[in-house]
Amino acid sequence: MTAERAPLDAAALRAAVLGGSSPWRRIDVVAETSSTNADLLARAETENIDGAVLIAEHQTAGRGRRGRSWSAVPHAQITMSVGVDVTGVPTDAWGWLPLATGVAVADTVASVGATAALKWPNDVLAGGGKLAGILAEVTPGQQAVVIGVGLNVSLRADEIPVDGVVSLTTLGVPAPDRQQLIGRLLGELGTRIGAWRAAGGFDARLRADYRRCSATFGQRVRAILPGDSEVVGTARDVDDEGRLILEADGRTVTISAGDIVHLRPHE
Repeated sequence: MTAERAPLDAAALRAAVLGGSSPWRRIDVVAETSSTNADLLARAETENIDGAVLIAEHQTAGRGRRGRSWSAVPHAQITMSVGVDVTGVPTDAWGWLPLATGVAVADTVASVGATAALKWPNDVLAGGGKLAGILAEVTPGQQAVVIGVGLNVSLRADEIPVDGVVSLTTLGVPAPDRQQLIGRLLGELGTRIGAWRAAGGFDARLRADYRRCSATFGQRVRAILPGDSEVVGTARDVDDEGRLILEADGRTVTISAGDIVHLRPHE
């Protein structure tokens, strides 16, 4: 087994991340699960999941937007979900959580020399492909949100079954270390969530940093909305709630949820 495919050291992660001003209070690493998001949502039915971190060495049935599924390669990706208490933060600000997570991922991979950009609302892009995906889900039983992150770390080109997907390894990062990346990502995300809470859901710095990282602003896009209706326009910004603002046929359209397709100039 190569160094970058080494199993995670859960005790070392806890020692590095927990304590002090960290919002994370529990870290669990499991060998295999179908979906870390599903597991943490199930845990929320019986316990407080605020500050809980669940990491899987191998995820067999991860879920993306619109119910899409995918399977990880053992020890080659970061498949992780965290629980965030949103009590006291207006519901119309919860949409900032996946955006804050995207900024945290972008800043984390920058620390190992990879340049990433964010496709609203859930994708992290680099080198012309998708490097990471994010899925935020509201728990049914408490005021909490589960945020899942899937980050491709040491996947080789021959282990990527579909076009348009990249990893830190295929981007040229030498021997990326999942242990260090997780520690850095939890630190970045914890700081972002703390500032978001302190600002009551709207953090001007987060908005500025999201703009800095955006691959969507200025692009002509197709927004596929719930119910499969579509809007085509130019993405301009996000509003105070993290919703995407489009200019379409001379009108302003605000998108709160949907799949975004970046269009080529002739489309």
